[in-house]
Amino acid sequence: MFQKRSPLQVTLHVWHALFMREAMARITGDRLGWAWVFIEPIAHLLIFVGIRQLMGRIRHISGAEFIPWFIVGMLTFLLFSVVMNRSINAITSNRALFAYRQVHPVDTILIRAVLEGLLKTLVFGLVILGAMLFDISIVPADAIFAVFIWFIMWCFGFGMGLVLAVPVTSIQEFGKFVSMLTLPLYMLSGVMFPIQFMPRAVREFLMYNPVLHAVELMRSAFFPGYQLMQGISLQYLVFWTLSLVLLGLMLQLRFKARLMAQ
Repeated sequence: MFQKRSPLQVTLHVWHALFMREAMARITGDRLGWAWVFIEPIAHLLIFVGIRQLMGRIRHISGAEFIPWFIVGMLTFLLFSVVMNRSINAITSNRALFAYRQVHPVDTILIRAVLEGLLKTLVFGLVILGAMLFDISIVPADAIFAVFIWFIMWCFGFGMGLVLAVPVTSIQEFGKFVSMLTLPLYMLSGVMFPIQFMPRAVREFLMYNPVLHAVELMRSAFFPGYQLMQGISLQYLVFWTLSLVLLGLMLQLRFKARLMAQ
């Protein structure tokens, strides 16, 4: 006799199986495997620090040293971009699993987003420890607020993944368009250049970007003397995050049958 499982137990078993499948695929998917998870942020750091050294300007940010300032902003942005970009292809990668009625498209997106979030959290911790070996202090002044912004940024990337997975699954070429936007968004989110040094008209335009708000708020959690520019708002970031997650869930429900049949 088989014991009947509750809906919650079924869901948890599905999530566990999907998580293990995604983790194994991450290790064996290519020759670099999980090594790329650590190589990517280090490569970003070395390249842009090198560029800044060649420029010879803005080596000190008001309230923070440049390298810790850049590391915090870079890793915060990478959390969002990696969760989003990996999530939008989750449905296509796991389509064979939809033969099991317990597996739904949103499950594949959620589990992939969770895995990427955990990996980026691990990378952030290792980067902080590694920086200490070089006498670079990257310890949050307000750890609770830093964790909260990190979680909000993960939710933002997850929400974007939910929304964009619908058109990407239907039109594969749309995924290339999304990937192309990642670099411009990187530059427009204040990761590499302090937005305070930009013209006022440009700053006002950039303020519409919620990722910029997350990056700056994360920096304020790490550096007690860091001055936030007027207009940076936690409420604005939370509003965008909740809106994207809710919209994404509604789209997943509305187009569930189409996504499973693609």
